[in-house]
Amino acid sequence: MHIRKFPFYAKNIIKDILPRSFFKLDVDSPLRNMCDAQLEYIDSRVNYYNKLNTPFKRDDTAMALKKLSVRGHASSYYYDFIECARYFDSSVKFHYIFRDVKHIPEQPTFVKARPIHGDNQNSVLLKLNKIRHFSLFDDDVAFEDKRDMAVFRGACYQESRKILLEKYKDSPLVDVADTREHNGKKNNLMSETGQMNYKFIISVEGNDVATNLKWIMHSRSLCFMIKPRIESWFMEANLIPGYHYVELNKDFSDLEEKIQYYTKHVDEAKQIIKNANDYVSPFLDEEQEKIITLLVMKKYFDLCES
Repeated sequence: MHIRKFPFYAKNIIKDILPRSFFKLDVDSPLRNMCDAQLEYIDSRVNYYNKLNTPFKRDDTAMALKKLSVRGHASSYYYDFIECARYFDSSVKFHYIFRDVKHIPEQPTFVKARPIHGDNQNSVLLKLNKIRHFSLFDDDVAFEDKRDMAVFRGACYQESRKILLEKYKDSPLVDVADTREHNGKKNNLMSETGQMNYKFIISVEGNDVATNLKWIMHSRSLCFMIKPRIESWFMEANLIPGYHYVELNKDFSDLEEKIQYYTKHVDEAKQIIKNANDYVSPFLDEEQEKIITLLVMKKYFDLCES
């Protein structure tokens, strides 16, 4: 286990031992002292994540909260889910997927990610696997002091990542490498802070959303990526090309051109970085994030017919 993950697991294991009766909360109580603008913002995000508007029935495969346990599940997903679910009646039932997901379920289901396009209301988004997707890092290197190159590190299973690797593995402007295991060891690893020494960091979707997108947009480096097809709690569909990130062609054919342009146009690059930093900021408010999660769940359970 990575040392930064230890507090997360220690805290959640202790909470999971405590009886559910220990956790009492009036979900609506934190809203009473908020101004109209705050309430409107929270409501918009709740309805973004949970697009259900009419009552629905679960099928026989629905899980009862009182029967859900960490055993048999990816622990990071389970602990993120139960962090807020434990405040609801233990008899509630629901559908859930605790893994990477690209498809839209047939039943209204709690998920980490969903396709941006299409009728995706059955995919109810939660902030799951936070330790992987919402771990952010300090960046003390000014944009001007970073290397005039783009960097990418990741397991290159997907076609888009293979294209990027093959096209730019010998480029003097791009430091790209595949981190998949070979002979039991991961190769070409570079830490997040190491990647922040580059002016441009490339984000490419993996099994669903791109894991590195959040910390890139929180850094002082400029995010390069293809327009996203999958979204998560980060609301990737709301990201604006040329405002929050630099959009690349699907085949990455314009990558070197974009590197050269933003190396010369520093003020434009820094403005996009500022916009990206501002976009990330609301996700750092832990109290607000918890309230939104609780309300997303409450809306699901309120619409779910017995």
